[in-house]
Amino acid sequence: MTQDSGLKTEDLTIRCSWAGSDPLYIKYHDEEWGKPVYDDKILFEFLILEGAQAGLSWITILRRRENYRKAFADFDVNKVAAFTEKDVERLMNDEGIIRNRLKVNGAITNAKLFIEIQKEFGSFSKYMWGFVPDGKPIQNHIEKMGDVPPRTELSDQISKDMKKRGFKFFGTTICYAHMQATGMVNDHLLNCCAR
Repeated sequence: MTQDSGLKTEDLTIRCSWAGSDPLYIKYHDEEWGKPVYDDKILFEFLILEGAQAGLSWITILRRRENYRKAFADFDVNKVAAFTEKDVERLMNDEGIIRNRLKVNGAITNAKLFIEIQKEFGSFSKYMWGFVPDGKPIQNHIEKMGDVPPRTELSDQISKDMKKRGFKFFGTTICYAHMQATGMVNDHLLNCCAR
């Protein structure tokens, strides 16, 4: 079995090869990645985390997830939207998160815009899932990890709309990662235990 067609673990479980052997990554892969999310709080959490991840590996952010939860008011969108310059300075001194001023300010901006979308559409979930045909997860036919695209026409479309609304750190590649993380698209290998 090649690394690209899945990773067979000691217990003979086949997973997407990116899950590797890190228990945190395996748990995330098995229990969260690709599972449909309709809860606005979780969608906001992934919006913050995906924005922080820009240019970095996902495991880097996953290992800091609890720190992000503490730093960003348990991902309470209203509290984050109300963050002040004093909060920005607090976050810039927080060694538990990625201390990038553009990303920190982007998270606060995105929180404000997230609330605007909630007001316009009733929920952020309705807005995001409204882009997906029939509002159902897209089941991709992934035989090897090389088949997973970094972006799609749909992620281009969503990203373009969100950028037009003013969202930061949500280009098409980050958008596609967000779609994967929240189960809008299922990119698990066909033979993966978590499919």
